[in-house]
Amino acid sequence: MPKNHTLGILDADTDEVPGTVLLLGGTSQEPLGLDTIERKRTADGIILDPQPDDHPDDPLNWASWRRDLALICLSWHCLIGGGQTPVLAAGFPEVADTYNVDIPSVALTTGLYMLGLGIGCVITSPTAILFGKRPVYLAGVVLFCVSSVWCALSPSYPSLVIARIVMGIGVSPCESLPSATIAEIFFLHERAYRVGIYTLLLLGGKNLVPLVSAAVINTMGWRWVFWIVAMIVGLNLALLFFFVPETFWDRTPRPKPSGGKGFLRRVSSSMFSHSSKRSNSRSRSKISGEKDPAPKTATDGPEITRTVSAEGRQTDSHARFGEITRVTDEKHDLDGVPTAREVYQMDKEKTSRASLDQYVREAAIEPIPSEKKEAPAAAPQAADAEATSITPKPFSAGLKIWQGRIREGSWTKAAVRPFILFAYPAVLWSTVVYSFSIGWLIVLSESVAHIYQENPYNFTPLGTGLVYLSPFIGGILGTAVAGKVSDILVRIMCKRNAGIYEPEFRLVMGIPVAITTAIGLMGFGWSAQEHDKWIVPTVFFGIISFGCSLGSTTAITFCVDSYRQYAGEALVTLNFSKNVLHGFIFSLFFNHWLDKDGPKMTFVALGIIQVGALLFTIPLYMYGKRLRLWTVEKNLMAKWT
Repeated sequence: MPKNHTLGILDADTDEVPGTVLLLGGTSQEPLGLDTIERKRTADGIILDPQPDDHPDDPLNWASWRRDLALICLSWHCLIGGGQTPVLAAGFPEVADTYNVDIPSVALTTGLYMLGLGIGCVITSPTAILFGKRPVYLAGVVLFCVSSVWCALSPSYPSLVIARIVMGIGVSPCESLPSATIAEIFFLHERAYRVGIYTLLLLGGKNLVPLVSAAVINTMGWRWVFWIVAMIVGLNLALLFFFVPETFWDRTPRPKPSGGKGFLRRVSSSMFSHSSKRSNSRSRSKISGEKDPAPKTATDGPEITRTVSAEGRQTDSHARFGEITRVTDEKHDLDGVPTAREVYQMDKEKTSRASLDQYVREAAIEPIPSEKKEAPAAAPQAADAEATSITPKPFSAGLKIWQGRIREGSWTKAAVRPFILFAYPAVLWSTVVYSFSIGWLIVLSESVAHIYQENPYNFTPLGTGLVYLSPFIGGILGTAVAGKVSDILVRIMCKRNAGIYEPEFRLVMGIPVAITTAIGLMGFGWSAQEHDKWIVPTVFFGIISFGCSLGSTTAITFCVDSYRQYAGEALVTLNFSKNVLHGFIFSLFFNHWLDKDGPKMTFVALGIIQVGALLFTIPLYMYGKRLRLWTVEKNLMAKWT
């Protein structure tokens, strides 16, 4: 009986399934119809996905420091934005005294803030899809800063409520856009670690900001929390303005010009292909029917499959983001131009990417000498145009707030697409896991003051804030495991799958997510009800954060890898569900539930819900590939694109 599954994943009728890509080169199998296409790859055989374009302004071709700097600035802003959910957690009693309301009413401001986040995601995502992410980021920062001042000056409880809703709208780009930005500036094999960094800082804000705000509340009062936030957000505006340019790059397949090679085309000719002698030798042996003298290894660089046209000319097959372009074999002298492996090994102390960055920086922009010699004398203007077109944009050009409309289409349709994605099983699973992973931390923030500032603990606001050190440490550990361990598991499973990557490989992390989060929730509630020493529920709080970091990173990475073309819309689906269907709705009744049944019964029930939801990971792992193919066949997005 033929084998119909790979590592437990049931095979689909075709390899042309969204999310299924060839990740490791040098394998015996070349699937997906790409066996005749040259693909750029790293020196250790990892095929770059997506394939970078031939222009130095392609964000995938930016130097590593530039991409990482943009990620760090954006993630820092997300840390501040993410921390606004529980920013008043340690000061609920003080706010209640200020406005003469009860603590559940103050806790409701957290839920209404999350309602603003959900509304903002629906507004900002389609706007970013059509007009670019940079203007949305900057507009969000300005609104965030203004609403922080509003919160600090609020004269009444209704004013504070409205200000918190507006703040949620301003902070919403921090949740709906960064994962899509990461997908635009990092390759697939780099993505999980960077998503982990973003998730660490986003969740770290929910744990670290309450700690700092508790100290401020204890010494200066709760209003000063928002004054300080406004100052920091003003600094963030400068960071995002200077260091987070527009990251959109049009990767629509289009015919290649027949003129001279562009800058990165020339670089990649040597870096991501055979040397000319080795290529010609292999092509001659194929044409004459001779056997290859030696098998090719993954570190030798990608193989250029040569074919013979009807006129007897050899042609190279190049890949440019899904297109297949035939380029006539030009007899350039590439002697002295380093191969990819040599470039990566120029400096043993640097990473392969660092060597690549150095080579690209030092490479000349003008055409290579052989191209100059062979260029027709009658076409100097064409050569000048080519040289001009490949010149990177100056730094000042990237500071423009708006680069112009990047896509045509209806804003309304773009706003509806995130809700269509609820019908996509992979997105639905990610939505549930992500909502629970972030939602439990929000639920805890609404109950921390209730548990720690009453008998038997009687903590001060500062002591309550210090409790958040535990989940902060747990979040760091969870992010490290989710990023690095997940990538290692994916590499191992890819090697066992002939180099082919399936997004379902990420679902293996669902096992530790279910175990750690459930243990943390049940242990926290149980120990709080039994009045164990304060350290016991605090440690369980850290375990919850560890599991939630695993879950959120896994959910985002699996979702984006499954449907990269809908990455922006998918993040809206995840965050709308987390903010509205979980955070806001739970805030309406959770504190009353906690008062009625006690921490033990409440948090044990949450742990059971967590385990029950994660059990659906098993069938999704088995049938995920077939379900992804089903979404393609049904074409549910046809009416909304």
